[in-house]
Amino acid sequence: MTASVTEKPDFTGLRAMYINCTLNRSPGRSHTQGVIDRSVAIMEKNGVSVDQIRAVDHDIATGVRPDMTEHGVATDEWPALLPRVLAADILVIGGPIWLGDNSSVTKRVIERLYGYSGVLNEHGQYAYYGRVAGCLLTGNEDGLKHCSMNILYSLQHIGFSVPPQADAGWLGEVGPGPSYLDEGSGGPENDFTNRNLAFMTYNLLHLASMIRRSGGFPAYGNQRTAWDAGCDPDHANPEYR
Repeated sequence: MTASVTEKPDFTGLRAMYINCTLNRSPGRSHTQGVIDRSVAIMEKNGVSVDQIRAVDHDIATGVRPDMTEHGVATDEWPALLPRVLAADILVIGGPIWLGDNSSVTKRVIERLYGYSGVLNEHGQYAYYGRVAGCLLTGNEDGLKHCSMNILYSLQHIGFSVPPQADAGWLGEVGPGPSYLDEGSGGPENDFTNRNLAFMTYNLLHLASMIRRSGGFPAYGNQRTAWDAGCDPDHANPEYR
């Protein structure tokens, strides 16, 4: 019998990874972390295992290769961080808005994720297939939708699945003023932000759970290995491609 669409699913066994792309190193306060904490609380309440990385605390080299030490860079912690990302069913990128755009740390993390996107999984699909993604943002200026579009486009382009309403954030009064965690900001109490944050979190859980129950993202018609072997089901695969 099919369960009701409003019946609470069982999300236990899912794993989520949050990457905080704040510019502030630990233990400095991160307003982005304040928003992340609310989403994490929902995840953990539903039995989801959560891992977190504050990217700026790590020596993540600039580049678009899985390991930049193989391309002339002296040190690179990204190869040690990537397995933690790959272990998760859900990836959430959180970050601040500066000059109406994503932080430099956010852009670096997405570039490094992109560097692994050509690797194939056990089904011959691109590596991030079967994982879902969303984003959280904070700032004191406009740009939330622009930044969300940039992050979510990038993540779906490299293979992540994006559910409905997969972004949320908080914007304070434009210009100098209190940030999300500052006293009197109104951020943690903001109903619009809290509603969108809850919807985003649950939509990530729903889609990840659906994919898990299906045994992964279907592999018919999207296998790089099959395409390269000339086995595309609908189109010719010319030698000169």
